[in-house]
Amino acid sequence: MTSLSAYDYALPDRAIAQEPARPRDSARLLHVRGEGLGDHRVSDLPALLAPGDLLVVNDTRVIPAQLDARRGAASIGLTLDRPLGDGIWAALARNARRLKPGDTLALPHGLAATVVANHGEGAVVLRFAGDPTAEATLALPPYIARPQGPTEADASDYQTMFAAEAGAVAAPTAALHFTPRLLDALAESGVGLARLTLHVGAGTFLPIRTDDITAHHLHAERGELDEEAATRIAEAKAKGGRIVAVGTTALRLIETAARETGTVRPWSGETALYITPGFAFRVADLLMTNFHLPRTSLMVLVSAFAGHARIMSAYGHALRSGYRFASYGDATLLERDA
Repeated sequence: MTSLSAYDYALPDRAIAQEPARPRDSARLLHVRGEGLGDHRVSDLPALLAPGDLLVVNDTRVIPAQLDARRGAASIGLTLDRPLGDGIWAALARNARRLKPGDTLALPHGLAATVVANHGEGAVVLRFAGDPTAEATLALPPYIARPQGPTEADASDYQTMFAAEAGAVAAPTAALHFTPRLLDALAESGVGLARLTLHVGAGTFLPIRTDDITAHHLHAERGELDEEAATRIAEAKAKGGRIVAVGTTALRLIETAARETGTVRPWSGETALYITPGFAFRVADLLMTNFHLPRTSLMVLVSAFAGHARIMSAYGHALRSGYRFASYGDATLLERDA
């Protein structure tokens, strides 16, 4: 199942959510289990999980990352990716083909950037004279229509209740559905919580451009799984609890840690883990995640986790049933394919 066409489906624009559900936990939740599908609300999670299960959430905080730059008369859109130290940032740039090391980009309010490297396909390294995030705006996904730019509501809507560690370009959107009320209900039902950090990079917006999905590569993202989280995961597994990754970012980080250490132990660094069918999952038993766009690495990931046929069937059901897709949309609760 390596052809990109296998991860394609018809997604009408009307199915892409432009605003989140209010309240957040009123969003719909499609439970994909075995050969069956269950239509629920996110607020039903306490009844769908069992005492001893452990939710693993990403506590990254979204930073302003969108900038408009100019090189002479040419307009260049920049999306910050991750800091590399000493004022140097990895970034994605539109109209970047002619950028060369040493070129200077002019930005708002006198800010300037010098091109350090151009790696092709929009990936550049820039040195800023100042803090670029001070002049940047929220980098909403391109499928959320904001002709005048992000709104005041987006500033809070696109941030999870767990947001603590600044550094993400995009939100870990599965966690957008959680509320204090829901967390209290989950705790009362015996479901635990662990937090980790994976700073979602600008590469999350990039499509797969090769027909062979195995030829695709993900951009590296910074993450950390501390001792407390590792201990909670290990204890839950030892007691027979299920590990529920809230979002593909949480899933990728716990599987990175387990892949590199053999078991879930404290881990810190950069991960470019690309999960494709055949991947041997070591930690996660369930995955809560939103509905993803066709022909993307996230469609490949959920197919690897829950099974390609089950995912395509679930997505077809969701489209027929009026579920809302993408970052502000509804969610799925996927049980791992045996």
